Amino acid sequence: EAHSLKVEKILFQGKSKYQDVMVFQSSTYGKVLILDGVIQLTERDECAYQEMISHLPLCSIPNPKKVLVIGGGDGGVLREVARHSSVEHIDICEIDEMVVTVSKEFFPEVAVGYDDPRVNLHIGDGVAFLKAATEGSYDAVIVDSSDPIGPAKELFEKPFFESVAKALRPGGVVCTQAESIWLHMHIIEDIVSNCREIFKGSVNYAWTTVPTYPSGVIGFMVCSTEGPAVDFKNPVNPIDKMEDEKRPLKFYNAE
Repeated sequence: EAHSLKVEKILFQGKSKYQDVMVFQSSTYGKVLILDGVIQLTERDECAYQEMISHLPLCSIPNPKKVLVIGGGDGGVLREVARHSSVEHIDICEIDEMVVTVSKEFFPEVAVGYDDPRVNLHIGDGVAFLKAATEGSYDAVIVDSSDPIGPAKELFEKPFFESVAKALRPGGVVCTQAESIWLHMHIIEDIVSNCREIFKGSVNYAWTTVPTYPSGVIGFMVCSTEGPAVDFKNPVNPIDKMEDEKRPLKFYNAE
């Protein structure tokens, strides 16, 4: 299988402490962010991923107030979380400062989330950040990780999910990047098994289409802790009805 993008011009090439970082201008998908040779986002189709990973959990609970984002250094998830007027505090823990810096420079419409005064940026290891988090302190945790190699590997393992569950309030929700059903079933089966052990509310696998990702599909685990029931298939906090017209949603809707 192959999906090719024509490189018009390389805009940035660097090596951080953790990975190779590249930005190039493509002929059909706008600017493209690459980490260790793998496409992370393009200007044309990033909305599908960012909107779904953010609004699937946040629209499933009433009045989310405190949200944690692990990874997501490009700022796209922050942009979407900030649409929710009930949210009072957003922590983001990104391990690679270069991703943040590069995204602000080359993807300002994605990184606009950093401009929100509710956002608190922490540069560091998301696993350690979660372990140190106060028990029951978050309404939602969103894990916008890259694939389970390199610095993101621990974000797919059982101890990490246990830390997520501990940091969530009763009836709190998590949404984590969970690979493609066409390419990574062995990984997904392990994630589902771990989540069923740990999250005693609901455990669901969801997916969306992102043309520039391998197989054109990317999945999410959406789970809740024991407490007030959460039905991810029936949103109770419909963002598409409250969003202002300046920056309309491009992909997600309550259906």
